[in-house]
Amino acid sequence: MNDQYKLHGAFSWCELMTSDLEGAKTFYTGLFGWTMEEFPMQGMPYTVIKAGDREVGGMMATPPETAAMPPAWGTYVTVNDVDATAEKAKQLGGKVLIEPQDIPDVGRFCLIQDPQGACISAITYLDKVMNE
Repeated sequence: MNDQYKLHGAFSWCELMTSDLEGAKTFYTGLFGWTMEEFPMQGMPYTVIKAGDREVGGMMATPPETAAMPPAWGTYVTVNDVDATAEKAKQLGGKVLIEPQDIPDVGRFCLIQDPQGACISAITYLDKVMNE
């Protein structure tokens, strides 16, 4: 049971977008002893990061539409309803930089920017992910 995928408000996933995926894999494997496992994702290669036997994050090449962005880690917080969370962020003075959208076989997410400019992703996982 993966409680971080079920608990509203819990940090549940970290993800690196990088211009050098192979270099990042080598660096973080050497630094933290993480293992990497390729994960079939629609439209792009994706690498799942494991600490021991536990999946703790992922990494991917920076998509062409965000090529000007420097490599960065992003954080996901589990929410009960990503669409409602996006609306609440707007009501509280934040911005929704990526409107709620589905990630096939994973769940639904959005990217929020707080009033001070920091970004965080909210995600509602599919039942099958929560029960793995």
